[in-house]
This record gives sequence, structure tokens and C-alpha cells, in this order.
Amino acid sequence: MNSSIVFIIGAGASKEANLPTGQELKKKISSLLDIRFKDFEDELVSGDRKIMEAFRLYVQQSETASKDINPYLRESWHIRDALPQAISIDNFLDNQRNNEKINLCGKLAIIRAILEAEGQSLLYFRKDGQMMSFSDLSETWYIPFFQLLTENCIKDSLKERFKSVTLIIFNYDRCVEYFLYYAIQNYYRLQQNEAAELMKAFNIYHPYGDVGTLPWGIGGEMEIDFGLDPNPLQLLNLANKIKTFTEGTDPTLSKILKIREQVRAADKLIFMGFAFHKLNMKLIKPSLDGRNKVTECFATAFKTSPSDKDIIREQIRDLYGSSSPIIRISDSSCSTFFKDFWRSLSY
Repeated sequence: MNSSIVFIIGAGASKEANLPTGQELKKKISSLLDIRFKDFEDELVSGDRKIMEAFRLYVQQSETASKDINPYLRESWHIRDALPQAISIDNFLDNQRNNEKINLCGKLAIIRAILEAEGQSLLYFRKDGQMMSFSDLSETWYIPFFQLLTENCIKDSLKERFKSVTLIIFNYDRCVEYFLYYAIQNYYRLQQNEAAELMKAFNIYHPYGDVGTLPWGIGGEMEIDFGLDPNPLQLLNLANKIKTFTEGTDPTLSKILKIREQVRAADKLIFMGFAFHKLNMKLIKPSLDGRNKVTECFATAFKTSPSDKDIIREQIRDLYGSSSPIIRISDSSCSTFFKDFWRSLSY
């Protein structure tokens, strides 16, 4: 029987594929929302035209009499000017949770920025006969991650192995799913439909949403391919998939209950590039009623001070209360982490 492994994945993990960190995302969003026109003309001198067109489409579809986009431009400029003070775009939107205009502007910019970043990542490739370049990923954590998941596993045993793996992804991008879909095709010489079926075996959660369902993904609603350039209507629709801290941590959501149950049942809990924000730790904290197992916990804490590592250790310990989990914290990148702990992580 396969051990139950839960990966908690944060922005530091996606950074190895050239996705933005939280600070880099703030700068990109500020640039996208710096929407200014040349004099009184329609020509943009800065900011993103797709977002501006999404504003126009939104007011045209609204039931209010005003079809003026200027209120949305003003809120965009406020986000631009205030983001340098914010911990992250997520923190800012949550602080402004009662301002629907600010939340729409911010969510449109998140979708635009992340889809563009996917298209510029090491994972992206055009579908005109090309394939993902796995050699380009050799210095990232994606390759040892795949090696771990498939170690000593023949094709017929993959589904059972993948059922034991939970991915709780606190990022809006789809890098992990996209990588796995093509990695198992290439390594095991599978057809697309076979790989898509195997992907269903993983337990995958994005607590704060993502930038859209991949074409082969489960559900099929709000579908958009990896790194695609969206049109204004797609931007508006996809913005509904992004959740603020308050929206994402609603304890009544079935997704949250499932996440907590997976954390509760984990034999191994692995934090990859995760920032250990208090709200996110609260989100994954399980009920411990009747629990009697000891979970091995691993975490990357790259360039983190000793005092902050002590706090992280206490945060992880608090997840399991009196169960006294085994905790190992590594001051390493995600790729180095797999090399350092390979035998401890191995099936």
C-alpha cells in the first residue's frame, strides 16, 4: 500500500519555472493597471488594453445606467499606487474585500499576469509539433518530483500510486498539473486520453482558485490552455475563479473540508516554496479527533532566519497538536530539497 503524501505548494516552487514571486507579481500588476491614454484619444500609452476592454465589456453588460469605465480606471490606479505597501496582491484585495470594483480590477490583472507568465515559463511550448523540453527543467524541482512519484512504478500501477498523492497548490498557475500531464505521456509513452485519465487520480486543490481549467482538466468550465492570451470576455469569466483570502478560507466549503482531511490522514506532509502565512496554515489545519498517527513533515525555508525557522516549526507542530509530528526544515531551494531528502521522501 502506498504512503499518503500531501504536497503544500507555494510561489517559491513555481519560481523555479520562471513564474513570478509575490513581489514580482505586485510589480507586474501595477504595470498592467497603469492604464493611461494619449490626451483624449483611445490610444494607450501605458497599461493593458485587454483589461481596459474587459472594463468596457463589463459596464456594457451591467444593469446600471452608467457605461463609464472611469470608476474602474480610478480603482486600477489606486491598486497601482498602493501595492508597494501591501504584503501581496492577495492581502490587498482581502483588505478591500467590500470594494467590488477594486476586486474586479485586481482579479483581471492576476489572470492577465499569470497567463502571460505561464507562456514565458520553462514549461511552455507551442503545440505545433513541439514537445515540452524536459532537459530545460533538469535544474528545477519538477524532474525529481516526477522521479519520486514514479519510482519503481510500472504503467499499470500509476493510478493507484497517484491516488495516494495530494497537491494543495496556493498558486493561481497550473504549472504542476501541466508538467505532470506531459511528463507521464513522454515517460510512459501514453496517449493524451490515457494521461488525462491518470491525472484524475491525483487529489488536486487550489484553495484560492486558478487561472482556468486546462483543456484536458476535470470540470471543463472556464477552459483555457496553458499560457494562452485571453480575450476580454475570457478575462471577465476567468476573474470569477480567483478567490480572496476571505472567500478561499470559508470553512463551510467542501474543498476546505477535503483539504483538511487529506492533511489529517497524511503519512508525509511536504511544504514546497510555501510562505507559511497564518491564514493559509489555518486553512489547512485539520480536526484531530481520534487521530493516532505520526506524520513526517518536511519544509523548504530558503534564506529564512533561524528565528523564523523556529516559528515555522511551531506552526507545523500546531497542525497536529499532541501528535508530535516529525519535522525537518531545509534551508534549500525546492530542487536541492529533493536531493537532500530523497531517501526520506522515497516510497
